[in-house]
Amino acid sequence: MDYHQIVQSLLVLLSVSTSCQAWGFFSSSSKAVQSPNASPHGASLAEFSVDGLNDEKGMRLLQSAKTRLVGSNSCWRNAYGHLLSGCKDIIATDEKRSRFAWHLSDCFQTDSGRSPFPFCDTKSAMLHCLKQLNDLEHKVYLEFLLETNSICYQLQNQAFKHETERLVNELRNSAQYAQDKLDCIEERTNVVLQNSNQISDSLNAIDIRIHNVDQTTHSLEGYMESLIQHSQTVYKQASDIADSQRELRNGQAMMSDQLKEGITMLDGAYKNLGHQVDNLRNEAIEIENEITKVGITMSSSMNSLKITADDISSKAGASLDKQHQLLEGQSTALEGLRFLTRFQSEALEESRNTLQQLAEYGRKQQEELLKRQEQLQQVHDHLVENSKSILAAQEAFESKQARMFTAVDKLFALHNAMLLESRLIKAFIVYSMSTFVIYMFTSTKQTYPDCVLHSQ
Repeated sequence: MDYHQIVQSLLVLLSVSTSCQAWGFFSSSSKAVQSPNASPHGASLAEFSVDGLNDEKGMRLLQSAKTRLVGSNSCWRNAYGHLLSGCKDIIATDEKRSRFAWHLSDCFQTDSGRSPFPFCDTKSAMLHCLKQLNDLEHKVYLEFLLETNSICYQLQNQAFKHETERLVNELRNSAQYAQDKLDCIEERTNVVLQNSNQISDSLNAIDIRIHNVDQTTHSLEGYMESLIQHSQTVYKQASDIADSQRELRNGQAMMSDQLKEGITMLDGAYKNLGHQVDNLRNEAIEIENEITKVGITMSSSMNSLKITADDISSKAGASLDKQHQLLEGQSTALEGLRFLTRFQSEALEESRNTLQQLAEYGRKQQEELLKRQEQLQQVHDHLVENSKSILAAQEAFESKQARMFTAVDKLFALHNAMLLESRLIKAFIVYSMSTFVIYMFTSTKQTYPDCVLHSQ
């Protein structure tokens, strides 16, 4: 942005150059003064204009020539038409200026009722034509030659002013255009920077999410490890329960064997008791005296045997109840083991699905991150290309500006040469006029005594 401020400063210096000694012959009619509150970007500058060395006499003669140019007199119209068309586009030579003055003097002689100038061929030199004039006609021709010089000088001054104004305005417009372009580029750079910041924020958010996913994965791994340990503990407890059930089955088998042996012994005892009763019945007749004693003994034995049988039956019922309770507990333990196994399988399946989802989410996030990185690289490449194009445009603008300054320097040199030439012409004319006036005065003084002597 400093480069454009330098360009604006140069334009301001050009517009206020009336105080400079090198360009003292310029004056700015409209100066672009920027208010302190106005923005340097987009502020409309006034058109640059140069008022050269405007001579009032030259302006008056030029206005008179333009007035006669639209008049009805064909002589004046043709003469001034050739004059304006010849002096406006090129620097008129002495031959052309002399011929223009010849035509104007001829028209003046015709309008004033005097004899017109003799015929002057366009192919012949003006020096031969001027030799045909007398003193009065030569004086008229000299006045119109001075008028022609003033008109040509004024036209050349206006052409130089218009060309200078055009070049300076083109330079100002080019600088303003380049400044607007750089402002637009700065805005686009700010937008790209904001997009880059947003992409960076998105990447930071993605990193935070990936970190959270990593932490969640670690926590899930810890939870899975604790779940595996819990499953191992449950498996050990199930193994212990299976061992207990195995021992319980062995105990039940031993108890059933003992119960079978007791029942067999009881059956044998019943059978032995039946044989003894039969023997007693056979011996009852023989041992009638001992019946009472034997009856009492048998009744007591039967009571004790009955009590023993009742105890055995009650113990067998209790054993059956305990075995039934044991079977119910075993079935409950088996159901709990099945539930634990099902819960473990569901937990493993859920953890597997969660790990798959986490892996899929991580893969998607990685793909999105790669896409964002590619987009960021593309934006960066586009920004680099725009920067290269900006540098190329800036170099082209610098070369164009250098050419413009070179053209302005050439115009200033041309204008200085024109000023020097006009000053030399003016000095020569003043010297000629002064010589002519002195000659007239001296000739008058010499003629006056002769006239006095002749009258006497």
